[in-house]
Amino acid sequence: MGFVPLVIIAAVILFSSIKVLNEYERGVVLTLGRFTGVKGPGLIILVPGIQTMFRVSTRVVVLDVPPQDIITRDNISVKVNAVVYFRVINPQSAILNVENFMYATSQLSQTTLRSVLGQQELDDLLSQRDKINKNLQEILDQHTEPWGIKVSSVEVKNVDIPSDMQRAIARQAEAERERRAKVIHAEGEFQASQKLADAAQIIGKEPAAIQLRYLQTLTEIATERNSTTIFPVPIDLLQMFMKNASKN
Repeated sequence: MGFVPLVIIAAVILFSSIKVLNEYERGVVLTLGRFTGVKGPGLIILVPGIQTMFRVSTRVVVLDVPPQDIITRDNISVKVNAVVYFRVINPQSAILNVENFMYATSQLSQTTLRSVLGQQELDDLLSQRDKINKNLQEILDQHTEPWGIKVSSVEVKNVDIPSDMQRAIARQAEAERERRAKVIHAEGEFQASQKLADAAQIIGKEPAAIQLRYLQTLTEIATERNSTTIFPVPIDLLQMFMKNASKN
């Protein structure tokens, strides 16, 4: 009966020394406080009381950056949030070089988001989203590289604009639409005048063409069963009366 407690203690020590790491996990092992290697995945046996293991996941982590109050370069206050995709590629650096790599990456993402977006104007923030995302990704990847972290992507999710600024942007968009409409209308008038000038030159070379045009107009009116009949007066006849009136 005296051996039963010893067997129980031995079994507890044996089970505590056996660790199982999944395929996506790695174990950073410290022996008496000194780094002795990265192990896993699979079955890992540790010496109780002498060796310590820290689990590190190598899967992609999706980090949600909370909304940040930012003042753009043109002095407009906006609230922006983002999402960061990263993974641990060097478990040794992630454990030995930083106390808590998840917390450190989160804080660095928030400060970088405020710093980079604060240098942009509101129009650039709304229209050049891809360029800003790439810039954020490069800065975060550079600063987290000593921690054994690879930042694969950064996406700005939402930009909250004050209501008064939204109304100003709506008025600006409406004015821009009206400007485009006026320009398109003016271009249409210009093209139509060019075509009319070309038609006038052709008719001027062939005087009979104007009479054919009159007859075509009468044919179009007649197909509509209109009771009104229009008879074209030759312009040459009117010009003769106008010349006599100007002489008198």
